[in-house]
This record gives sequence, structure tokens and C-alpha cells, in this order.
Amino acid sequence: MNSKLILDHVYGHEKTLASRVYMTQPIGQGQVIDYTWQETMRQARSMAAYLQAQNLKPGDRVAILSKNCAHFIMAELAIWMAGGTTVAIFPTESGETIRFVLDHSEASFLFVGKLDTWPLQVPFVPASLPCIAFPLAPSNTYTKWDDVVSQTSPIVGDIARAPSDLAMIMYTSGSTGQPKGVMHNFERISEASDGIVKTLIENLGDRDDNRILSYLPLAHVFERAWVGASSLTHGRTHVYFAESLDTFIQDLNRAKPTMFISVPRLWLKFQQGVFSKMPPAKLNLLLSIPLLGGVVRKKILKGLGLDHVILAGSGSAPIPAELIVWYRKLGLNLLEGYAMTEDFAYSHNSTTKINAPGCVGVPLEGVEAKISPEGEILVKSPGQMVGYYKRPDLDAESFTADGFFKTGDQGSQRADGLLKITGRVKELFKTSKGKYVAPAPIENKLNVHPMIEMSIVSGVSQSAAYAMVVLAEDIRPKMNDPQVRADVETQLAEHLEKVNGELVEYEKLRMLVIANEAWSIENGYLTPTMKIKRSRIEASVESQVDSWYQKNGSVFWA
Repeated sequence: MNSKLILDHVYGHEKTLASRVYMTQPIGQGQVIDYTWQETMRQARSMAAYLQAQNLKPGDRVAILSKNCAHFIMAELAIWMAGGTTVAIFPTESGETIRFVLDHSEASFLFVGKLDTWPLQVPFVPASLPCIAFPLAPSNTYTKWDDVVSQTSPIVGDIARAPSDLAMIMYTSGSTGQPKGVMHNFERISEASDGIVKTLIENLGDRDDNRILSYLPLAHVFERAWVGASSLTHGRTHVYFAESLDTFIQDLNRAKPTMFISVPRLWLKFQQGVFSKMPPAKLNLLLSIPLLGGVVRKKILKGLGLDHVILAGSGSAPIPAELIVWYRKLGLNLLEGYAMTEDFAYSHNSTTKINAPGCVGVPLEGVEAKISPEGEILVKSPGQMVGYYKRPDLDAESFTADGFFKTGDQGSQRADGLLKITGRVKELFKTSKGKYVAPAPIENKLNVHPMIEMSIVSGVSQSAAYAMVVLAEDIRPKMNDPQVRADVETQLAEHLEKVNGELVEYEKLRMLVIANEAWSIENGYLTPTMKIKRSRIEASVESQVDSWYQKNGSVFWA
């Protein structure tokens, strides 16, 4: 691994790539601003000088609450050069969680940027906390970024940080309760970033025209490591930002990304968007016709804005193997990876040479992995966290005696090193027959049906497991039509029978229940990174579950 720290790379780009465009930021009405390395660093250096003038002390925590934008990256660089530690908060978090993170981290400052629900969040920001507003922030009375930058002389020189200095505290998205603060120092994020860049070069080539669209939250480790930190390290990746959900396809077509990473929920949504325009059976037929198939593939990928993509990645949660196969049939090189906040997203990745749908990849350079006697995946990574902030009790629980992190995931390793995830240790539940059921693999089988957007499998202490599903977005509005409703129920009953045919006896599902509302971040059923809040969904239907088991039939509505 390279001994250079991430800031050393950045200072190098400032000198050798000064006039190269590093980031492109949309500002509305189709307008964009390009930021070269020189301009990026000029603004970051001025903000660093300002923070120091406000008596920011070494190691002080500075929070960022913003959707992805160029100023998020600039602010992080400024915090680092001023001697601080970054604390990024998910832009969709509730006011209560924002207050918890600000209090728990003892943040000295808060940067406020692009936000959709600011009026609901602002009451939870302490009035005494100094705040600085990015140019794209909602209306506020805070000190303005542009004013600071125009009025403050930049800090000079290549300000070094010690390898052991804390670079960031990453608060997990809290699918199981209170967020935990994961501490990462400069040495480890730098080693992980070097490894990520090496992996990307191996799979993409050492391109001078690498382009990526940054839209998954930078407060989450997947985007922060594989887009934010890797672009700071590599220097020759052009980062484009998305303006909004409504402009996403235009944003993609502007960026023409050569690399695109996403989460299973969005890969599934893209597929369902294709199916809403062309039924799967017709699409399969067209793809099987030699000359026509190539034209159809190009048209679909162009429609998705992915026709320039050389490397596509999926992470953050398990993706159905069938979905990977489907994208590869379209000609998209979709590879799955596996990592977590605690190892700075540096653990396992599929490669163009070693991959298999249903497996999450091989250990990245410098990573050691093994399976415990209980079947739990244990990982030792160069990107390993320093520990949990203010939670030494959790540190003691989280590592084996020989320094491996207990991931909480169950899995198996193939002879060629490929890792297969079989479920979460904490998600396993027992039916009344005394057998443990792992929900994730069954959910993946359910989710391949084009009518199903999401599912959970549950049934603690019941005679058999059950599944609850959310219908695909394009189908939900049609449910008032009795004929469509009956057709959906028939097709899902057939799908349930097919899935049950692939399961061992004690895993078979007694029924499939259709949820009355979609699960979203807004209604609290999904985390900010679109992972299902399993316990929250189970609690919302707890009073109904026993009555479901009394009903006849295999598919009905909650």
C-alpha cells in the first residue's frame, strides 16, 4: 500500500492538474458550474483559514448536513486542512437524529447545504451552533460560504495531518436503533482509498476520461469511499452531481458516466422502469434475435443513461443474482461488492475475471477474511475503523481476539475466494417448529418478480414464515381496478408457489401479504440508504399477524 495520505494526493493534483475540471455542479435551469482542481482548492483553503480564525481546535468535530454537491467535498477538505474531523449527517435524517449526532459528536460548526426537508430539520439545530450555508442551501440566516471565500485569504502550504489523526466520524444510518459513530483516521482511509483506486484501474483501465455521477448520499460509506475519497486520491476522475430526482436521467446523460455505482433497490427500480414499457417476455424474445438484440440493448442502456458505462457496481445490500444476470444480458458489466462502514467500504469486490451472480466478490488487496465456526464472516481490512466514538463497550464486542471484525453477516467462501452472503446473524428467526430461517436469500428470490418492489420475510414463533411485499411503483395506481387486482393476486400466488418449490420444508412461506403503503425513507420504513427497517415494519403489523394465519388462500392484502 502507498504511504501517501489522502491530503498528499490532493496537494499533488492542485499543482499538476490545476486547470483540469474536477467537479461539475448543476445549479438549476440546466445550468452548471465547473470546478477545476485549482478553484476547488482555492475555496477549500479560504474556508480552512476561516475555520482556524474561529478558533477551531485540532480534532474538533465539524458537521455537514447536505445532499451531494461540490461544496460537500470542498468543506471536507477545508475541515481537514483546518485540523478538524468531519461528521457528515444524512440529508434525509429526522430532526431528532440530527440533534443526537450534533450533541453526541460535540460538533463545533455545521455546514448546511442542499436539503429537501429543511423546515422540519432546522428546529433541531441548536441556536448556539455556528452554521455556514453552502450556495445551494435553503433560505437561512447563516454565514454564507461565498461571502467567507471572497473575504478570506487562503491558508498556504501543504498542511500535513498525522496518520493517526481522526479524519471522520461516520454515523451509521441506524436500521436497528441509535446511530453509532464509526471513527476513521487518515492512515486507514488513505490505505483504503489507494486500494479502491487500484481496483478501479484494474477493472476500468487507467483512464484519463473517467466520469462518475455522485448521487448516493456522501454521508454513507459506499459513496464517500468509492466516489469521494477515490476521486480525491486518483485526481483524474471527473465527478458530476445530480440536481434532483426529477432531473436524474438528464443528469446521467450530462455525465455520461464510465463508472456507475448504485444500490439493489435502484437497480431493481431501473429494471421495473424498463418492464413498464416492455413486458419481460417480449424483451427476452427481442434480445434473442441476433442483430435486433444488439439494437435493443443499446436503446435500453441509452434510455437509462448508462450507455457509456464500462464498470457498474452494486453494494450496500444483497442484490438478487437474477438481476445481475439480466443486466449482463443487456451488456452492462454489473459487479457486486461487499463491505461496511467499519472497514471504510474496503473488503470484497467482484472483478471482471472472478465473479459469479450470487457472490459478492473476493477479498481486496490487503484484506483477510474467514468464516467463524458459527458461520459468521470475519474481516480484517486496511480500512478498519479505529473504534466506535465514545463506545469502548462496543469495540470490545466487535472484534475477535486476533483482531478480526465481526460483521454480523453469515456466509461461505468458495475455493476460488468468492464470498457468498447467506443472511444476517441478527435477522435469523425461529418458527414454532424450532428451525432457524434466514430471510435475505428468500427475499432475493421474491424480489426478482417484476410486480414486487421490496419484501420482508418474517414469522417469529409462527408455524411457518410469511412474506410481506410492496408492489412495483407502476402497478400500485391500478389497484382500484378489480380485474388488475385479481390478476396481480393470481400472478403472485404462482410466484409464491415457484419460490416455495426452491426452499427446504421449514423455510416455505405460508402466505404472501401485500402491503397497503410503499415503504420509504419519509415514512420511516427505510434507512437513508434504502435498507429496510425490518423491526419497524414488523412492529407496524404485529397486531394483524395472528389473524393472517387464520385466513384461507396464499395471497391477500394487509
